[in-house]
Amino acid sequence: MSNLRFPFLRAKLHQPLPAPSLVRRERLLKMFLDRPETTLVLLVASAGSGKTTLIVQWLEHLSYPVAWLSLDETDDDLVVFLSYLTAAIQSVFPEACSLTQKLIATPQPPPVGYLVTTLANELSDIGQPFALVLDDYHCLRQAAIHHFVSQLVRHAPANLRLVISSRFDPPLQLSRLAAQGRLVEIRAADLRFRLSEAQALLEQAAGVPLPTERIDAVVEEMEGWA
Repeated sequence: MSNLRFPFLRAKLHQPLPAPSLVRRERLLKMFLDRPETTLVLLVASAGSGKTTLIVQWLEHLSYPVAWLSLDETDDDLVVFLSYLTAAIQSVFPEACSLTQKLIATPQPPPVGYLVTTLANELSDIGQPFALVLDDYHCLRQAAIHHFVSQLVRHAPANLRLVISSRFDPPLQLSRLAAQGRLVEIRAADLRFRLSEAQALLEQAAGVPLPTERIDAVVEEMEGWA
């Protein structure tokens, strides 16, 4: 693990702005909103399938704070990852995660289990519900990071809702979470447009009503992808 200090790219902590003309994915938003007991929402689909767009739409419905982190290949180091993760949380709660940051800044950071326990306790101390979004998680490949996230999900405090988007299934240990009914998974098949959604999108673009049979043909040809 690297413990070098580095400048933060602040843009990675800013959630994308919603586009004003997007079709509302009410069917999918219910998968977020109807399960308040959820600890983790996992979105897995290829690039351009609308994962980030859906998350941004969901955030508009929230009444509690959101910490956002857009990941890339430069974050594939446990200390770098945790530095950005704690910075994202501090962008919403400036006093949070101070002990975790001190631990990862030491010449020899403690074991993953110790870091998970420390961060989970500090997140619980925040004392109010919040969401943490990890966008483009597929950029991370280091086993230590996946172990850390798996353990954080396992020991997540009740006030945390974690959202992870990825182009492929992350190697996380989620079986216990799924068995407890605290995992929501949104896959490529869910993100494909249904007829009514495609109709709203195409008529919005065309500016006029379109025949249902033509929309149905487009949906079939494009296999539901916008």
